[in-house]
Amino acid sequence: MTGSSTAVLDAPASTPPGVGWASRPLGEVQAADREISRQTARRYRAVAAFAATRPASADRAQGEPGAMSAERWARRSAVLRPVSEWATQELAVALSLSAEAAQALLERSLTLVHRLPATLDALEAGVLHAGHVWPLLDRVAPIADDALRTRLETDLLAWAAGRVTTPAQLGDKTRREVLKHDARAAADRLARAVRERGVSARPDRVEGTSVVSALLTTPEAAALVAALGAYADALPADPDDIRTRGQRMADCLLDLVLRPGESDLPPVQVVLSVVAPLGALLGGDAPCEIDGQVVPAETVRALLAALTGHPLITPADTATADTAPTDTAPTSTAPTSTAPTSTAPTSTAPTSTAPTDAAPAGSHGLGPIEVPVRPAVPVDPEFARWWTATVRRVLTEELAGGQPPLVDAAELQARWAVDEEPPETGPPPQDGPLPDGASDQWWARADRAVDAAGDAVLAAQQALGRARRLVATAARADAADEAAWANSPAGRVTTAPDALTALAAATDHARAALTGLLAATGGGGLADRPRLVLTDALTGALLTLTDLPALRRAIAQGGGLGPPGRADGYRPGAALDRHVRTRDRRCRFPGCRRRVPRGGDLDHAVPWPAGPTTAANLAGYCTGHHRGKHQAPGWRHTLTPDGTLTVTTPTGLTAVTEPPPY
Repeated sequence: MTGSSTAVLDAPASTPPGVGWASRPLGEVQAADREISRQTARRYRAVAAFAATRPASADRAQGEPGAMSAERWARRSAVLRPVSEWATQELAVALSLSAEAAQALLERSLTLVHRLPATLDALEAGVLHAGHVWPLLDRVAPIADDALRTRLETDLLAWAAGRVTTPAQLGDKTRREVLKHDARAAADRLARAVRERGVSARPDRVEGTSVVSALLTTPEAAALVAALGAYADALPADPDDIRTRGQRMADCLLDLVLRPGESDLPPVQVVLSVVAPLGALLGGDAPCEIDGQVVPAETVRALLAALTGHPLITPADTATADTAPTDTAPTSTAPTSTAPTSTAPTSTAPTSTAPTDAAPAGSHGLGPIEVPVRPAVPVDPEFARWWTATVRRVLTEELAGGQPPLVDAAELQARWAVDEEPPETGPPPQDGPLPDGASDQWWARADRAVDAAGDAVLAAQQALGRARRLVATAARADAADEAAWANSPAGRVTTAPDALTALAAATDHARAALTGLLAATGGGGLADRPRLVLTDALTGALLTLTDLPALRRAIAQGGGLGPPGRADGYRPGAALDRHVRTRDRRCRFPGCRRRVPRGGDLDHAVPWPAGPTTAANLAGYCTGHHRGKHQAPGWRHTLTPDGTLTVTTPTGLTAVTEPPPY
């Protein structure tokens, strides 16, 4: 294949990275990475431009022999449907890709160009790299509401700008924001995913090994991994056992599944960390966390109900009477199509009357001819002009290739009014005089052909009109349902700016259920009693961690609440240790999302005893970054009293991380 390109590379974006430009050679790596992002964006735009030159109108339509099967068409992405199916093969040949990879590239390019244009601009500017695009493609692009999708895309890009943001961090933020603003669609996706759960195996890269995958809900997966880890840790110590913890977990899994009667593994206790906003426990849609993974509120409510035996608090417990309209779609067997009326809000759709069998009204002298339509179906002006031109061509025999005959308009109208069926004969001869009666028979066939075409167009217009009315009805019903939910206690709990407002918005039943849940779990039954996380209403930063007894004591004594005080020794007390781990939750090193080890030590920013054992001088790290803080030469870690951590590299780059907000 040969070809040419006249594209000229633009100058690279001048906006510096969030951490600044490093000196060579690390600065050259940064510049090269930005150029890769820029060219990747140009590639996406070029692929989308190529797709625009291959419209689907060139393909065989659905139902025609040799067309794409209905099953494949149904599975085809919406952004690919306007594109010819053969564009994938052409792209595969040009780029030496498999058909699957070419189609994925085509779909990704069209999605970025048409549904995530700001993301593509950020990629081209070097603000993002290719790995950042995936969370937005997976979770933001499918949002049907254009305004909501654009707003979320803008907010996420603004959040990621000017900081060290890994794809994993952006993915976590994206899941949280999508779940917060598009909770119902997220719940639908979760329900579909649960129906697809299962176990599968695939060959690994090394011959003789395979990877077993299990699609489970988040709490099930977290509990499974935690249980396997506990089983591995409970094995008797053996100096000759050189297996890693992961290898012991794999062997425990095989023993439990394949040899359940032969295993002498002791029972273990699984500990899951659950973070649930007060609004979620009151029936709202605020996103929650299980072991650091974002999950819908319904998942946490179901988990707590299963663990505690306490009745589940559902949105139905906090919802008022639903006044949203019901959707009673018109049936296709009756000629009368009436859209339903809505009671909240009131909205009446136009009602189409039954069709009348009016004959097409021709005008004198072959002038403009009216289109026979039912009164409730609007007439497209372009279609009216096409109809007039088509009828004129039929009447003047242009479609048959002959010369325009001399036709008397009054006689033509009289013949059109004839309702009898003439006998079937062949077409009139092109040369010579017509036999007696042949002209009338041919005109009758032409008349029936025009009538049939008009009936077909009319039926299509009626079906389109009914579809539009159904879509409008569904949109009104959905808007009314959203308005009713937003004004219900569950909706007010979800949108409440703080916990006190959420409590005030909840029903008495929901508040009583929450009190019962806290009382049922406060005395035991769980690995630890539930803690109340008090946060800053504006920033979401942790202020203090308490429980019901401590809250009652503070109220009785008239004192305030704050972080635990200073510990006397090197190790923090239980309350201070719990406070710092709850504040940080994950390793504080820029870009790291590893969990802070439960049994690991918290780090003193200023080494003890020069630095105190307080929340302002403690930070959580994973094992690797904890070692790096003390051993890597040339690095500086600075912690402020509010928990903000500034890390400076040996080359002078600085990255700032803050405790993740609630």
